[in-house]
Amino acid sequence: MIAYINGKFIPKDRIAISPEDRGFLFADGAYEVICSYNGNLFKIDEHLERLRRSLGELRIEGPPINHLRTVAEGLIERNELSDVHAMIYIQVTRGAAPRKHIFPEKATPATVYANASAFQPLYKERENGITVITLPDIRWDRCDIKSVALLPNVLACQQAKERGAVEAVFIRNGFITEGSHTNFCAVFDDQLFTHPANNHILGGITRQVVLGLCTQLGVPFKESPILENELKNADEAMVLGTTYEILPVVQVDDWQVGNGTPGPITRELQHAYRRATTS
Repeated sequence: MIAYINGKFIPKDRIAISPEDRGFLFADGAYEVICSYNGNLFKIDEHLERLRRSLGELRIEGPPINHLRTVAEGLIERNELSDVHAMIYIQVTRGAAPRKHIFPEKATPATVYANASAFQPLYKERENGITVITLPDIRWDRCDIKSVALLPNVLACQQAKERGAVEAVFIRNGFITEGSHTNFCAVFDDQLFTHPANNHILGGITRQVVLGLCTQLGVPFKESPILENELKNADEAMVLGTTYEILPVVQVDDWQVGNGTPGPITRELQHAYRRATTS
C-alpha cells in the first residue's frame, strides 16, 4: 500500500515519524477522512475546508488545501482504488521538536501524512438498523475542532462494543450532543432534530449533506438540542458519518426506538444520500 508523508509517496510500511513529533507526544494535530466512491472523492472541498479550519483553530501552519487534494487523488490512483469504495485519511501535526508545551519555532515544518484503503460499507446495518448506548460527554469544549486527541471517543466506542452496540451517543447537561464518531439525529412528529453546530459537536460533512437533502425533500428540520428525557418519544433516530453514511438507530440502551425498525424519513434520506454519492 502506497501512502504519503511530507511530500513523498512511498510504501506505507516504510514510513516512520520522529519520536518527537508533537502528534505522537501531545496529540497536537488535526485530521480528516474522505470517502471515494469509484474514484469520486465525495465532498472533498468541504472536508478540506473543515481541515483548514481545524488547523487554523489549532494555529498549525498546514499545507495548501489544493496540494492535499492532489495528494488524495494521487493515493487513489497509486493504490488502484478507482473502482471500489475507498477511504482517504489525512493527518497534519505541528511537526517534530524537543518536547515542550509551548509551540516550537515557526520554522518547524508540519508533519503531513495520508493514506488510502478500500473499505466495506455497513450494508447490513444500513438496512436493519443499529443499537447505540448513551454515555456522559466528558470531552473538552472544542469538539468543533477535528483534533487527533480522541481518547474519550475511543473509550466510549469501546464501551459500546463491549455492550453489543455499534456507537456511543454522548449526553452533556441533559442534552444529546453527538456520537463518538458520528452526528446524531432524531425525528419527532415528522420533523428532524439535531444538535446545532457549535463547540459541543463536530460539524459533520454528512450532517451538512443530510440537512441539505431535508430541504430538497421538504423534510422539516431544526438544529436544536434534544433533551435526554425526551429521546424515548422519538419516532426515528439515526447516526451520520463519512463512512457510516446514514445508519438507522432502532435501539438506545435497553429500549426500542419507535417500532424497532428504520423509519420512513430515515429511508428517504438514505435513498437520497445514495443518489448524491453516485451522481
